[in-house]
Order: sequence, then C-alpha cells, then structure tokens
Amino acid sequence: MSWSLHLPLNNPHAAAPHSSLTSRPANYFAACLNVDTRAPDSDQSKPLKDKRSSEIIADEKKFIVGTYARAPVVLESGKGCKLYDVEGREYLDLTSGIAVNALGHGDSDWLRALAQQAEVLAHVSNVYYSVPQVELAKRLVASSFADRVFFCNSGTEANEAAIKFSRKFQRHSNPDKTDPSMEFIAFSNCFHGRTMGALALTSKEHYRTPFQPVMPGVTFLEYGDTQAAVEKIQSGKVAAVFVEPIQGEGGIYSSTKEFLQSLRTACDKAGCLLVFDEVQCGLGRTGYLWAHEAYNVYPDIMTLAKPLAGGLPIGAVLVTEQVAAAIEYGDHGSTFAGNPLVSSAAITVLDKISDPSFLASVTEKGQYFKDLLVSSIGGNSHVKEIRGFGLIIGIDLDVSASPLVEACQQSGLLVLTAGKGNVVRIVPPLIISKEEVEKAVGILKKCFHVLDEATST
Repeated sequence: MSWSLHLPLNNPHAAAPHSSLTSRPANYFAACLNVDTRAPDSDQSKPLKDKRSSEIIADEKKFIVGTYARAPVVLESGKGCKLYDVEGREYLDLTSGIAVNALGHGDSDWLRALAQQAEVLAHVSNVYYSVPQVELAKRLVASSFADRVFFCNSGTEANEAAIKFSRKFQRHSNPDKTDPSMEFIAFSNCFHGRTMGALALTSKEHYRTPFQPVMPGVTFLEYGDTQAAVEKIQSGKVAAVFVEPIQGEGGIYSSTKEFLQSLRTACDKAGCLLVFDEVQCGLGRTGYLWAHEAYNVYPDIMTLAKPLAGGLPIGAVLVTEQVAAAIEYGDHGSTFAGNPLVSSAAITVLDKISDPSFLASVTEKGQYFKDLLVSSIGGNSHVKEIRGFGLIIGIDLDVSASPLVEACQQSGLLVLTAGKGNVVRIVPPLIISKEEVEKAVGILKKCFHVLDEATST
C-alpha cells in the first residue's frame, strides 16, 4: 500500500519547518519552470521561447551546475549543417555536437525512425529482450571484427566497460595466477572520458588532479613510441592497451600503421588486449566505417558512442568471442542502454553511413576541405600544420585558437578547439556539401586577422 495515500498534504512531518521547500512562495516551482501562473491577460512574464539569449544564459548560470564554459550562443533549431539561435541568427555548424550529429540536424530518415518507434515502445530496460537492440547488435557485428556487443549510454561508459572486461578477461584466462595482469597503457594527448576509470586513462593532468586518487595502474607513454609500448607490454603486467587510432580531443593526431601493428603483435605475444577507442573517430568520420580499417589492424575491443544514434545517448563496446566468454551475468549492466528508441535511431544512422557511396563522399569532401584550407590559410604565419583524415581535421596554431573560434562564431561559423587549446578542430556533419565547405573556409580566412591582433596586445 502506498505511503503517499495516507500522508496528508498538510502533515507537519512531511517537511520539517526549517525546510527550504516550505519557505518558498507557492508559485516558486512554476516560476523556475517559467510557467505563467497569472491570469491569461497578464503581460508580466514571457514564454520561454520568447526569452532572449541574455536571459537564458542568466538562468543557466543560476540553475545549472557550472561545469561548462559555454560559448554565449543559445541554439534553438537546426537543419542539415545549419543551426539557428533564439534570435534567428544562422550558423554553419562544423562541430556537429562534438562529432555526434553525423547526419546533420533533423535528418528525415532519423526522425521517421524515432517517430515510428516512439509510437510503439521507447524503453523496457535490459530485464527483457527488445527487437531493435538485437537488430542493431547484429548490424554492428556484421560490419566489424566483433562477435558480440555490449550497449551503454556514452563514450566514457563504453570505456569503463572495456576496463572491466579487460580485467575480467585476464582473471578468466589465467585462473591459476594469484596476480593476473591488471595494469593499463594509455598515451599522451589521449582522452577516454570523465568517469573515474576512464578519467584515469586520460592524459591531461588537470582533468585528473582534482579527483585524485583515480584508478591506479595506468602508464602513459608517448603516442607513437613503439619501443616504449612494446617494452611495457612485454612486462607481463598489462591487461589492456587503450589507444585512439586518431586522437580527437588531443589535437587530431593520426596513428601510423607501424605503431598499431606493433601494439597488435606485442599484445598477442603477451596475452594483453588491444582496445581501440573510436568514440570520436569511428563510424564514417575518416571515410572508413571504422578508423582502424585504414590501417588494416584490428582490436580485441572497440568502444563507440558519439555519432552512433545521431544525437541520442548511446555507447557500444564491440568485442571478440574470446573476450565475451569471460563475461558472466551480473558482471556489468545499464538500465537505459540500447533501449528500443535509441537503437532504432542507431540502426538508421549505421545503415546510412555504411553505404559505400556515403563513405566515399566523406573521403572526397574531407580531402577537398583539407586542400582548400591549405591553399587558403596554409601560408599564414600562425598555421603550423593542417592535418586530419576524412572529416576530422585540425588546424594547429602557434597561438591559442580561442580568438579565432570566437571570431568565427560571431561571423556565423561554429568550430571547436582541441589539443592544448591551440588547435582548431573541424568535425562537421558528414553530409556537409562542397558549397558549405567553401563557405566555411572563406569565413575562417576572413577571421584569421584576430590572431595577429591577439598577439600584438
């Protein structure tokens, strides 16, 4: 029997007299939610949609925990590669929600899949089977090295699962060892997430230091240093090596085939797992379905997330049968993961991006973008290098990229930073047109003068 049925609303024990809830006005919660409790003819309040950016930004600072240094832009709608703020200003989006909106904003097939699934079934938890989740897993297995899939809700969750799976694999594979391999290798400039295990694998100290102690047993090596990596793997203490074939947050650094192949060979000899983090670089962004395909080197575990559901939260861990055999009921889980709604969206995204003609267009547009950048701004004194693979591109500067990013935003172009703040990160929707590429490069070139102004002050 429900307790609430027998608890009078005016029961003095329901909330203590000193409670902040009892001291607030009756319409406090309505005010927080911007619900107008006054008569319909009152003009003393404005609906949320009529609020201007400054008001919304002020509300954000008042009500949301301050973990984000947001750009002063309040976005309201989007279509394709375009975004619009609450004042109606248009922006060309080269961020795609940090490499998430691979099909752009408002893709018609994606919307149709969501609407159809939402009418039928959105969520049931993983206590039960659901058809879209199984269909998505079948597609991921069919299109990759993997035999099985574990679903979660984000990239950091995917890497947390990979950490657990790696350690469980070592215990399962070495049942007689009292001290199985439990350590990990990660690399300079890497980013694997912000939860405690994934954070321990992330190289930037200022991300980790406020939350020490994080998970012990992680060794950071120089990205691309084959000798150091092989020597550490041969120590026999390493459960898994975590590596991004192309580093996004770290500054758009690409691996080499020789480096990845050396890791693969050393891991095989030592019984160590090789984990490819393709949260940002995977699923078509390089022009290959999976970034590691460009190197012809394959992992034991691959983590995915950002673009997989086209804007809805999802993560996935793809594993070989050998790894999956170590995992038992209850070893890991997630309430929301792979629910019917998000899985239906992901099936649509995966099907569209997997099309060979789609992938070929990403390769073509990525090369066109890089060539245009080189010819337009490559000679600028502040440009050290223009690098990338497909539609993940970095402009490495000799100064902070922030003034340029801000100037671009004011000119209607949204880009990101990476590395140590000195890299302009370009990760547009994969559907971007050549005309939009040309427009973007034109705006970037026009805004470059702010770097001279910033260095002269």
